[in-house]
Amino acid sequence: GSDNQEKLVYQIIEDAGNKGIWSRDIRYKSNLPLTEINKILKNLESKKLIKAVKSVAASKKKVYMLYNLQPDRSVTGGAWYSDQDFESEFVEVLNQQCFKFLQSKAETARESKQNPMIQRNSSFASSHEVWKYICELGISKVELSMEDIETILNTLIYDGKVEMTIIAAKEGTVGSVDGHMKLYRAVNPIIPPTGLVRAPCGLCPVFDDCHEGGEISPSNCIYMTEWLEF
Repeated sequence: GSDNQEKLVYQIIEDAGNKGIWSRDIRYKSNLPLTEINKILKNLESKKLIKAVKSVAASKKKVYMLYNLQPDRSVTGGAWYSDQDFESEFVEVLNQQCFKFLQSKAETARESKQNPMIQRNSSFASSHEVWKYICELGISKVELSMEDIETILNTLIYDGKVEMTIIAAKEGTVGSVDGHMKLYRAVNPIIPPTGLVRAPCGLCPVFDDCHEGGEISPSNCIYMTEWLEF
């Protein structure tokens, strides 16, 4: 009966976890007609058992998941998206602020007038320190993870503005992962950046999500247009 069909659809959605599932895939898995599925989905939504979430991977497509789940980053796009729109200005501001923090750290180290080795070591900051600084600035409306900040720091590395080193760290050291810690410092570029890095793709934090026909695609890339005009 309709009760069993509802249970089946609920089960399929539950199995999809926080990545969600499209109604088309629910249809394949349940063998129910689409009109019936739409009716069941509306019913489950009204009971607040499931919710529909817009996916950044494909515009205008919604995925369904259990109501209490936090959607996976692959669905929402994480911190770089607001209502499925890529927040380019926000990424740029974070980029500048992370670099500013590392620059001031390098500046303080230079002014300390200690021997070059100590100076160099004290110009490094861990991704945890950078993350803490950004959180305290309060410039983000969303909660940023250390992984988010490392994505931004990576774009600065590709840009030739920052270098990274990995050191061994004692278990339990703040900011360390599996006994290792990433340290970053601002550098003065010695050579002009390569073509790929000068092109916006080399620095783009959503490079992996960019494909023709997607929400982010080469044909609607604002950076590429600006770069070509430049």
